[in-house]
Amino acid sequence: MSGASIAAIAQSACTARDRPVSFLSLSPADAADIEAIAARIIPTTDTPGASEAGVVHFFDRAFAKEMKERLNEVLEGLAGLNAAIDDNGRFAGLSPDAQDARLREIETSDFFGLVREMTIFGFFAMSEYGGNKDHVGWELVGFQGHNGGWEYPFGYYDAEAEGGGNDGE
Repeated sequence: MSGASIAAIAQSACTARDRPVSFLSLSPADAADIEAIAARIIPTTDTPGASEAGVVHFFDRAFAKEMKERLNEVLEGLAGLNAAIDDNGRFAGLSPDAQDARLREIETSDFFGLVREMTIFGFFAMSEYGGNKDHVGWELVGFQGHNGGWEYPFGYYDAEAEGGGNDGE
């Protein structure tokens, strides 16, 4: 894949995350379910969670491009998750307590493992890949790598050596 292709994918993911646009691989209902699952995995508390990080856009772009072979697996997992909900409801429409109970029922499944892993990746990945909007994941852990992971300083330890930065807290 060329550098121009990678740049186009990254820009598309950021645009989708930052402005309301249609999803590439997920229906709005499936995207709402994915966002609700991710929000239970990394909830909003006194700090931003998966919703604020735009993790659902990381999912959508990954399933449209690099992970398109896994899209059906996720859609089947969502169908199974929603099949047990009364009155043809959707996971996103459940109360937070009901969502937690439903997720506990499937927490050992391959589907949940994949969604959990992608939620974490989307929360902490470089924002160019569609998640980590406004670097909320990085801010949460105190990572000051907005200059890119390949440029000095690499972390608080380099900043301390230069006499600045935080004290590693």
